[in-house]
Amino acid sequence: MIKHSFYLVFIFFLSDLNCQDLKLFEKEIFVFENDTLKYRILKPLNYNPKEQYPVHLFLHGAGERGDDNVAQLTHGGKLFLKKQNREKYNSWIIFPQCPKNDRWPNLKFDTWDKKFKNKITKPNKSLNLVIRLMDQFIEKKQVDKNRVYVSGLSMGAMGTFEILYRRPDMFAAATPICGNGSKKLVSLYADKVKLWIFHGLDDKVVNPKHSIKIAKAIKKSGGSPKLSLYENVGHGSWEAAFAEKNYLKWIYSKTKEK
Repeated sequence: MIKHSFYLVFIFFLSDLNCQDLKLFEKEIFVFENDTLKYRILKPLNYNPKEQYPVHLFLHGAGERGDDNVAQLTHGGKLFLKKQNREKYNSWIIFPQCPKNDRWPNLKFDTWDKKFKNKITKPNKSLNLVIRLMDQFIEKKQVDKNRVYVSGLSMGAMGTFEILYRRPDMFAAATPICGNGSKKLVSLYADKVKLWIFHGLDDKVVNPKHSIKIAKAIKKSGGSPKLSLYENVGHGSWEAAFAEKNYLKWIYSKTKEK
């Protein structure tokens, strides 16, 4: 029943999203050596190649993995397509898709309460491809390298915490939602990246204690993260996060500290 319900929600989502023109998110592929990453990209509104724009990377959750290059837009796609958001926060939006046989964070299991490694090891193939894509993309003349952001939910939030310690000088701000990560490695980015962390207190998939602990670790390492905990909210806390009045405003107000 859970799987069936997911597909029903997904179908309704696509129907709603198509009304806002799904095709605005252009299908792309990125190839590095012998590996390929599928992703969607939304160009800035009224794109002018002579101007520079922020870049916003979005990492989806485990349920949106696949190879259709569509499912990764399930959560967050509509947020970035809203006309008022495109006008106020005009930027490049990148939604990569992780295959079903892989995951963003460097974990061997889909048991997200497992302890994270506290040393830098080789990233999983999919996150490595995202990193390589971002390394190249931000070198474009049409990119404001001081305003590069990353958001992620669930598995994507774990990927967010991981990409921050792998590329601590790339991002100005990050918004991990209902995730987990290595607490010892936050010292690599704590004082460089602004963070707003979200979690539902009734989350039975990823325990909210993880977000609380990592926020404390970031503070201990010299950072000043925001932490929003939602009462009576389970794993789908991204809906509450996206509904925050200043969610996008907060992100796009951040500039990388030189």
